[in-house]
Amino acid sequence: MHNEIEDVPDVSAEWYRQITAFARTTPHWFQELAEVGTEAVLMVFAVLYLVAWWRARRGGDRGMALALLAPVAMTASYLVSEVLKNALRIDRPCRLVHGVVTLVPCPEFGDWSLPSNHATLAGATAVALAVAWRRTLFYVPVLAVLGAFSRVFVGVHFPHDVMAGLLLGAVVAPLVMWALVAPVTRLVGRLRGHASLRALLLDTGTIRRQSR
Repeated sequence: MHNEIEDVPDVSAEWYRQITAFARTTPHWFQELAEVGTEAVLMVFAVLYLVAWWRARRGGDRGMALALLAPVAMTASYLVSEVLKNALRIDRPCRLVHGVVTLVPCPEFGDWSLPSNHATLAGATAVALAVAWRRTLFYVPVLAVLGAFSRVFVGVHFPHDVMAGLLLGAVVAPLVMWALVAPVTRLVGRLRGHASLRALLLDTGTIRRQSR
């Protein structure tokens, strides 16, 4: 069926209809879980960034630099997605697709759809954390995909919005980290020598061992 929605692939619109229809058939508790989880996953990412920084205090300068750069790379990815959204100006599916009932209210007009900011943050986090803390590679990408999918499930994005966001974040984040890791590593090395900042960048046990 041709959906006749300008700038929206037919297959994406049809998947959106099917996913949102399925979402309405799920148990009420699951719908509430999806509504909370679609935002809560960003809080999980924030906690993981803090843990990555805390762990990096026991490692070398480069490891700390990567841990500090991970949220910076995520933020840069978000800013790129915002620029693209405002350039493309494609409306949300909850307004473009008629007859669809969504789990959450449709964002206000002007809060554009492509690419998904949430998915961009998720894609950036999956890659940035994997670079800074390799063990997260086993579970953060799964969280990222689930977080991105939840945006379609609750009805605020087309599938191609979240796919584009995931890809955008996964590309921009490592480029930012690669570009900045050398100067930030040198900066970390210098700042670890300052008494007022050393505890934030170097584990106290490491400090004691180095002082022996």
